[in-house]
Amino acid sequence: MTISIITATYNSANTIKDTLASVAAQQYPFVEHIIIDGSSKDETLVIVDDFKHVSRVISEKDNGIYDAMNKGVQLATGDIVGILNSDDFYTGPAILSKVAEAFEDPRVEAVYGDLQYVRSDNVQSITRTWKAGNYKKRYLYYGWMPPHPTFFVRRHIYERCGMFNTTLRSAADYELMLRVLLKYDTCVHYIPEVLVKMRAGGMSNASLKNRLRANKEDVLAWKLNNLQPYFFTTWLKPLRKILQFNPINIWQK
Repeated sequence: MTISIITATYNSANTIKDTLASVAAQQYPFVEHIIIDGSSKDETLVIVDDFKHVSRVISEKDNGIYDAMNKGVQLATGDIVGILNSDDFYTGPAILSKVAEAFEDPRVEAVYGDLQYVRSDNVQSITRTWKAGNYKKRYLYYGWMPPHPTFFVRRHIYERCGMFNTTLRSAADYELMLRVLLKYDTCVHYIPEVLVKMRAGGMSNASLKNRLRANKEDVLAWKLNNLQPYFFTTWLKPLRKILQFNPINIWQK
């Protein structure tokens, strides 16, 4: 099986090297790494050019990160597709081998694992650990979701379920996973270890205003799929994150 990894970039020179190096270091030999760049003005493409494992680079203006992800999915030729953002990186060289092993079961159509947030200025400092746990459909009604950078699917899932909804600004990944897991009842496998580290600083949690806007999009994500959450579902989603934080490293300099 070939695994296609899609990385969307825009002025990512400060972080993209870690992302590229983590993919280049994978022991699994059948990897297609696609870079979708939004016409970066910094040294992003110069850094990308140094990594010969990259299969394809597209640099052009886009309509945001989810539009870039859709372009990558459309270009992907692998059996499995994963998204790795330009400030994320795999935790070790065996990650994609473990993902491929999980997909050896023909019943499995999606795979996910755990994720850690690290300080943007010190990736050794862990601020939050997202331990996803085993999947049950009812968990989605209690605000649960898998970490999107650890979420891999067979390519035909995108063909069957559709792409990212670009009308959403921050919840398109959540909406897609609701669609794949709940609406289409996809068979899922959980890898109980940290697959990805992500630099802290997500768009939806940058301010109270952004969090409220994200909550409205979370509600819309259910409506778009003709699904009915509980009245507390979308409020539990951000509240579940509180227990994931490491209070020592949040304030550590």
